[in-house]
Amino acid sequence: MNGLISSPRTGKGQDMDAERIAVYPGTFDPVTNGHCDIINRGLKIFDRLIVAVAVNGSKTPLFSVEERLYMLTESLKEMPNVKVDSFNTLLVDYAAARGAQTILRGLRAVSDFEYEFQMALMNRKLNKNIQTVFLMTGMRWIFISSSIIKEASQFGGDTQKLVPPVVYEKLKERFGHGPVAS
Repeated sequence: MNGLISSPRTGKGQDMDAERIAVYPGTFDPVTNGHCDIINRGLKIFDRLIVAVAVNGSKTPLFSVEERLYMLTESLKEMPNVKVDSFNTLLVDYAAARGAQTILRGLRAVSDFEYEFQMALMNRKLNKNIQTVFLMTGMRWIFISSSIIKEASQFGGDTQKLVPPVVYEKLKERFGHGPVAS
């Protein structure tokens, strides 16, 4: 076998050995165990994942881009096929510049789907060579969102089992809920 398959749409050969790279974008303000679940499962599909913090001027994040990059890097340091980065351009342009063929998105509920579907269609219109793949969040994490984590943490709620340890420590530090245990 020559390592090539024929694409049904183009009839042209595609290299089966080409590295499968996906971009998993988000604000990650902060990263949750639900995000980590999508990343872990995405690594079973893709050779490499680029977890990319979106710099979104229309949102007011709790954590700076640098803090989010740090928390992601610490949370994912045991995953050698994951790169953490940030971007402030069109997602499809960012993905193409990084050699990614796919955008990975997580879905928690039907309510996520409408927005994500619109974004996937727009991205497809902007660059037909970049595909979007949706993964359902694991049932264990389906109710978690960064917004809910921040709100619970703000009022002293225990989010320790819902976020990576570095995030839990940063949330306690940010909201001043006593000294962080060593």
